[in-house]
Amino acid sequence: MNRFDLVIKSDKVFIDGRLIDCYIGVKDGIITAISKEKLEAEKVIDAEGKMVLPGTVDPHVHIRAPGHDERETFESGSKDAALGGVTTIIEMPISVPPPHSPEIVKRRMDVAEKEVVVDIAFFGAAGTDCLDDIIPCAKSGIVAFKTFLHEAPPGRKEEFIGLTAPNTGDQYELMEKVAQTGVMIGFHAENNDMINKNITILRREGKISPIYHGRSRPPVVEIETTSKILLFAEKTGAKVEICHISTPEVVELVNKAKSKGVYVIAETCPHYLFLDENALNKVGVFAKVNPPLRSEEERQGMWEMVNNGSIDIIGSDHAPYTKEEKERGSEDIFTPPAGFPGLSTRLPLLFTAVKEGKMELDRMVELICENPARVFGLYPKKGTIALGSDADFVIFDPDKKGIISKEKMFTKCRDSALVYDGWKVYGKPEKTIVRGNVVFDNGKITVSPGYGEIIKVYRS
Repeated sequence: MNRFDLVIKSDKVFIDGRLIDCYIGVKDGIITAISKEKLEAEKVIDAEGKMVLPGTVDPHVHIRAPGHDERETFESGSKDAALGGVTTIIEMPISVPPPHSPEIVKRRMDVAEKEVVVDIAFFGAAGTDCLDDIIPCAKSGIVAFKTFLHEAPPGRKEEFIGLTAPNTGDQYELMEKVAQTGVMIGFHAENNDMINKNITILRREGKISPIYHGRSRPPVVEIETTSKILLFAEKTGAKVEICHISTPEVVELVNKAKSKGVYVIAETCPHYLFLDENALNKVGVFAKVNPPLRSEEERQGMWEMVNNGSIDIIGSDHAPYTKEEKERGSEDIFTPPAGFPGLSTRLPLLFTAVKEGKMELDRMVELICENPARVFGLYPKKGTIALGSDADFVIFDPDKKGIISKEKMFTKCRDSALVYDGWKVYGKPEKTIVRGNVVFDNGKITVSPGYGEIIKVYRS
């Protein structure tokens, strides 16, 4: 009987911050050997010349199901994850209804369990309209909470029940309650009052073309709200995450808070590193995202923050909407929803930056594998190639140039994925492996829906 179910051999396996030449032995979905000596198994993947990285962990994904299956299902979203070398999704709580109670969390997990092809963990919803649910929800296996600091967008009330805290006094109370649980809470940090006033003024002046989206949400709206959240975190002891940071000034605030002992995680997304506001002139509403794409100067500033260690994690903020939804009312940029697909593009974009000398490989692995796993309590099960860790890998040819093509994506909203369509990139996954099984192989999903597992994190 073979000692291993699977052996992978490569001269470029990323272990302990560097690429080494070795064999990896996998048994029962776990890494059980890392050896310079040859290992035998019934199934051997010869990946000589290919790079073998830990499976990536995407800490910011919106699947939308249940409730808006036309945008994404756990099946379509997790297949797109596999396409992008993502072996663990951490799913955001916008659904119908949002998972603000243990019962709703379980219902979502039950739906996902039948559909996912990669592993998945869940955020819970925390809102001031369901304060009594917070402590029970913290014990439901979620990895973190998420809160929006604005009212539900028009026509989307059911997607935001138990997920919003629009009033400053209520926000403080919410953070006091979450602090009691010890569970981290992520914030979408923008000042909605300022944004609404700006939109009213711009509409009155007839300034409704795509470029004005960013003008309605200048950096100050993100800076102001982050300042408040960090102050409240300092006073309440809540652990916080500032999600999808778009401007260096916010990162500087986070650094100051960290120096005072505040537990705060800084997340950014590929679009704030690879796109600037000119994308709104090129693809219009399909580049609309919140916070908005910034100036070229701020984009370069965000790269500095990535490379000096100030950013903790990079999530895709995969936010699918159908082409019809994005185009409805698009003559007024303030009408359509904000967000676009990103699950399958994060790794190729960032590895291309590595190839071009914009960042180091070990820094990329920290930001999209190791740190997200650590932050959300999944390390060392996830995020690393080490003895005893899950056998999650992504394998690709580091020297082969590919093209991002929306037609090859598995997301239901591929027709909205225009911002990177046609971009030439390195690092396109050839094989994605989850717990020792190949789930994606050269363009095809190779496991049945339901292969992925639900990861629950329980705290005492």
